[in-house]
Amino acid sequence: MSEAQARDLWIEAPPGQTVVARAGPQLLGTAKMGANRAGPGAHVATASFMVATSARGRGVGSALCRHALVWAREQGFAGMQFNAVVESNHAAVTLYQRLGFEIVGTVPGAFAHPVLGRVGLHVMYRPV
Repeated sequence: MSEAQARDLWIEAPPGQTVVARAGPQLLGTAKMGANRAGPGAHVATASFMVATSARGRGVGSALCRHALVWAREQGFAGMQFNAVVESNHAAVTLYQRLGFEIVGTVPGAFAHPVLGRVGLHVMYRPV
């Protein structure tokens, strides 16, 4: 994927938001947030996160997720929903649960993991 394609995929247009976490010049992670759906579902937010491998376990994902929740609350959203949390990503699932998200359903085999094969995708939700 080109840089332009990646930018188009990741950068949210207002009123959505895209943020980065950094330590000096080092990029630690990024998050994007916005409405989960248009129309009658637009009162629920969603967010996506990426944390650099070298920054994992240092609270970066937690800080980004907390930021997204504050942003959603300030924007007037009723809740936040994650549509596709890979069930084998135990660090992410545990983090989201610690921040109050619940698994509301799992789509079996919906993610083709490069090592584990097909694993489930959780849908997770919490009010903001």
